[in-house]
Amino acid sequence: MASVSSRIRAFRTASWITALNVLIASGFSIAGLLRPESILPAGYVPTNASFVFALYAAARSISLACVVFVAIYKRWISVLVVLGSLAGVIQFFDSIVGLVQQDPGKTYGPFVIAIAQLYAVIRLVRSN
Repeated sequence: MASVSSRIRAFRTASWITALNVLIASGFSIAGLLRPESILPAGYVPTNASFVFALYAAARSISLACVVFVAIYKRWISVLVVLGSLAGVIQFFDSIVGLVQQDPGKTYGPFVIAIAQLYAVIRLVRSN
């Protein structure tokens, strides 16, 4: 059984990594609303369809971020495990999108975040 201090450290690590993860995702979705050309592949022109898609992305990522912050504030470990896992899976699939777009920044960044998120969730689960 893990000590209380190691459980606290695991919760803090998972909280910080998950918070950073959902803030980054929310930031990109907001950037897609405000400056869609910063998110679209080079040479693509923003359209009404890309704006609507950005609205859907923002609705999901901002909602996820809000619930994550409630879970962190309330110290809901099981909720943080589930939402942290979800956020990590989302980042992993975002890295696949970057791979399809052949954009290293959109591939490696999300992949590193996904790995860090996976580490934090596993550490949190093992500490309890």
